[in-house]
Amino acid sequence: MAASTSLRALSSIKLWSTGSFGLEKRTCHVNCVSVGRRCTNARNLGLVCASNSQSSVVEPVQLPGSPKSSTTPKKSSESALILIRHGESLWNEKNLFTGCVDVPLTPKGVEEAIEAGKRICNIPVDVIYTSSLIRAQMTAMLAMMQHRRKKVPIIVHNESERAHKWSQIYSEETKKQSIPVITAWQLNERMYGELQGLNKQETADRFGKEQVHEWRRSYDIPPPDGESLEMCAERAVAYFKDHIIPQLVAGKHVMIAAHGNSLRSIIMHLDKLTSQEVISLELSTGIPMLYIFKEGKFIRRGSPAGPSEAGVYAYTKNLAQYRQKLDGMIQ
Repeated sequence: MAASTSLRALSSIKLWSTGSFGLEKRTCHVNCVSVGRRCTNARNLGLVCASNSQSSVVEPVQLPGSPKSSTTPKKSSESALILIRHGESLWNEKNLFTGCVDVPLTPKGVEEAIEAGKRICNIPVDVIYTSSLIRAQMTAMLAMMQHRRKKVPIIVHNESERAHKWSQIYSEETKKQSIPVITAWQLNERMYGELQGLNKQETADRFGKEQVHEWRRSYDIPPPDGESLEMCAERAVAYFKDHIIPQLVAGKHVMIAAHGNSLRSIIMHLDKLTSQEVISLELSTGIPMLYIFKEGKFIRRGSPAGPSEAGVYAYTKNLAQYRQKLDGMIQ
C-alpha cells in the first residue's frame, strides 16, 4: 500500500525534523493517504479501507486553553502518533466481559504485542501513554522493547510525592536512553458494570442477544451500572486533548497503548466519525495504527505492514530518513 502511494506526492512541504539526531530543515513531499468512510462490512482497522476519492485530512484540532481561538498554533515539525490496542488478554480468551478488571495478557497476547513492536520499530517514539490496566502496560512495554533505538520504557510514578521522589533518575545519560511511560485511568477500557466477569454467550442467553448487542454496540446506552461508549469517549478524548495533543504540538512522537473502546473514542475524534460510524469500527488486537500530526491536522497513514518492507518507510520522507539514520547507527 505504502509503496504505491509513496510515488504520488501531492504537495511539497517544508518539514523540521526534531529528536535525538538534532534539528534539520528539509523539503519533502508528503502523500496524504485517503481515509475510507465505510467499507462493505464493519471497518476493521487491522486492514485499513481507503477510498479512491480525494485525500482526507482531519480538520485542525482545537487546542486546550484557547476555546475561543479558531486557529491552531503553527508548528513546522511533523509528529508521529501510534495507536495500539492491547494484545489478547486472559479474559478475551475465555470470552468474558473484561472492562476495567485488571487482567494480564495471554501468551498469544504477548506475541501480538511483540509483533506490534516489530511493525513500529523504525518509527520514532518520545513518550508513551497507556491506561492504568496491566494488559495495556504489558503491550506498551513489550512493543517498545522491539524498537531499534533500544531505549528503555520507564513508567512515571506521580501518584504521590514519595513515589515521584523515589523513582527519580539521577543520571542525565540514562535519562537520554529512556522513554517515559505515562499511565492514565482516563485511557482505561469502557467500564462494563454488572457485566464484568460474565461469559458473553451466557449473558446473551440470559438477557437475549438483542439486549446484549445494544449494551455492547450502541453509542449512548450503558450496561447496568456501567459506561456507554459515549461516556468512555468523554473522558478519553478530554484526556487526549489536554495531555497528548500538547506533546504532538511540541514536536514529540507519541505512542498510545490502550483498549478497544478508549481507542475507538480517540479515532472517532481524529477521523470525525459519527456515532453510527464509530459503533461499527473494529480494532484488531496488537495492530498499530499510524497518524501524522502536521500543522494542527491529523493524517491517517494506516498500519505499518512490517519491519522489513521498504514501502512502510515511505509514509513520509521524515520517517524514511529516520529509518536510514537508525540503519547507520546500528551498522
